[in-house]
Amino acid sequence: MSINWSKVNRVLVVKLRSIGDTVLATPSLIALRRFLPEAQIDIVLEDWVAPILDGADFVDDVIIASGTLASRAGVISELRRRHYDVAFNLHGGTTSTFFTAASGAKHRVGYDTYQYSFLYNHRLASASDFWKTEFTHSAEQQLALLGSAGVPVDDRPRSRLPITPEAMRSIELRLAESGLRDSQCQIALFHPTSAFFTKRWPIENYARVAEHLERNGMPVVAIGSAGESQLLQDLSRESTAKIIIFSDLRLPEITALASRSSLFIGNDSGIAHIAAAVNTPSVVIFGSSNRAHWRPWTDAPNEIVYHEFPCQPCAGYECKAFGRPRCILEISVDEIIAAIARLSAKRAS
Repeated sequence: MSINWSKVNRVLVVKLRSIGDTVLATPSLIALRRFLPEAQIDIVLEDWVAPILDGADFVDDVIIASGTLASRAGVISELRRRHYDVAFNLHGGTTSTFFTAASGAKHRVGYDTYQYSFLYNHRLASASDFWKTEFTHSAEQQLALLGSAGVPVDDRPRSRLPITPEAMRSIELRLAESGLRDSQCQIALFHPTSAFFTKRWPIENYARVAEHLERNGMPVVAIGSAGESQLLQDLSRESTAKIIIFSDLRLPEITALASRSSLFIGNDSGIAHIAAAVNTPSVVIFGSSNRAHWRPWTDAPNEIVYHEFPCQPCAGYECKAFGRPRCILEISVDEIIAAIARLSAKRAS
């Protein structure tokens, strides 16, 4: 059953995942908006990540879902009320599948590999089949679903995030209060944390890189969540460089800060994808995760730094091969400084 796009007025996208997953859904939203400029395009996001799309021009409404049964029942009621023509599930989780099915959309698009795949009437076997390549990026996997349903995606749009004026004003004020009153000064943004220890470059190494950048006239701002504030304090104590620390920024403020920064350095994480989505030159340090799948999806200059091991990629919950994640721990400070130099050369050329 093909989709008559001339009669499509309402499109639903379901994406119940983390920060990075949401950022990497923006190319699909951009492709949809470009293809259907007059259509209503809505997305279901988890409550804690939803603010990242504040001010986005490629989506009309963000429908917020939390983990409670009452919230999920409310989402289902709202989806059914809106009478969608097409629904894309960009993540194959069970809850996402039920939201997609419960929307009542005539056309429901997902992968063959999704659990309860019989609930979809448009299914794609794999992104590799669509793109005719062995390895695909997360953004390409999502775009492939759209492409299989007839949405033009051949140019593979890059990730993009909105920067709200309110968030930028807040960041400029916070920076000024921290001693960076020159709104034109270059700053480096660090994100030294990660949910998995197999993706976390040692804090003492970040401290040395901060000292290198300070010697070269670039102050450092380090960010993390409230639960990661101790790690940020450890970084500050470990380094002789003055490091400005923020552990209470909202997602729109993080986006604004990333866009205000001249350089991002961090582990493979959602914050790295935010930096990529606002075209900030980036050095991303990879450990256990899949580089082909999670590298920055951007045209901005970027460097990924890694040591290759036969056990990569892995789930990252533990290091079964060595007991300690050599893939991330053995990356040296000199390698990151060399990557920074390569970025500077790219920007100068």
